Amino acid sequence: MKKHILIVPGDGIGQEVTAVGKKVVEKIAAKFGHEFTYDEALIGHAAIEATGDPLPEETLVKMKASDAVLFGAVGHPKYDNDPSAKVRPEQGLLKMRKELGLYANLRPIKLFDELLEASSIKPELLKGADILFFRELTGDVYFGKRERIDEGNTAYDTMIYSKYEVERIARKAFDAAMTRGKKLMSVDKANVLESSRLWREVVLEVAKDYPEVQLEHQFVDAAAMLLIKDPRKFDVVVTGNLFGDILTDEASQIAGSMGMLASASVGDSTGVYEPIHGSAHDITGKGVANPLASILSAALMLDISFGLKAESEAIIAAVDATLKAGYRTGDIADANTPKDMILGTDAMGEQILSRI
Repeated sequence: MKKHILIVPGDGIGQEVTAVGKKVVEKIAAKFGHEFTYDEALIGHAAIEATGDPLPEETLVKMKASDAVLFGAVGHPKYDNDPSAKVRPEQGLLKMRKELGLYANLRPIKLFDELLEASSIKPELLKGADILFFRELTGDVYFGKRERIDEGNTAYDTMIYSKYEVERIARKAFDAAMTRGKKLMSVDKANVLESSRLWREVVLEVAKDYPEVQLEHQFVDAAAMLLIKDPRKFDVVVTGNLFGDILTDEASQIAGSMGMLASASVGDSTGVYEPIHGSAHDITGKGVANPLASILSAALMLDISFGLKAESEAIIAAVDATLKAGYRTGDIADANTPKDMILGTDAMGEQILSRI
């Protein structure tokens, strides 16, 4: 197979972990006889520094011309406490999602048994948890009208959804549920929000085409509680942009660390594959970032965009074998992990490569 992959490291530890993810993809290509070509592009703070634009046109053109994008992270602390900044790294991320039509964000929350003790949740509640989130990615408050009024003393953001936006993400979630446990939980806040009432109406309408799927509705606050109380209750979850952002970060504790969670952002063209951990500037440049989420994102890319399931499973098996051998990065180590088994970014990558 011949494919062209765009590497977009972005900011912070995105630079470090994406380099390891690329090495894993190169190893897979060599082992299975594929021909992958690569290019790189800027986004976020790195792009602002170089061009003044968080998503340069050159990057967007390269993305649209690629078969898939292996992405790092976006963000920089210099913008965190500067609400007056007109140009921000995250604008590049939102524009990318809109321009590429990436309306579905898939976040698998799969627990490796070796990391049961790494989570803050009791192991007996966790074992066997396997959740697939579908987060709508191009609507909601992140894309609705926002404004400062009353001489800057009042601000508002608009939570907005159309029937079409809800239907297309719901169908993807129902399709996935048919391949898993045939259970789907839709999360909204229909007791308060009109946009959530529309969400629920549309999901109920789509459900008529999937009579085999057991559909459950939960308000977002109840769903957040249940994720901690009984994570094994969940199978496939579909929700809006804002609620999905919050719930999937909460669910990272099921997997032991945000450094373990991969994601796929897909629509009808080029897919983008990225770890969910963000740019983490507090550890940038220290060589200690966990590369496993980037590596598992590469596995998702091979499976979803290229249809290479065996190759994807080879990566997951290598990660599992490495964890079974006792190797950890700092974020997933515990008090019983020997010091010489706690590895940095590159060393952990080498362990994965050696097991493919």
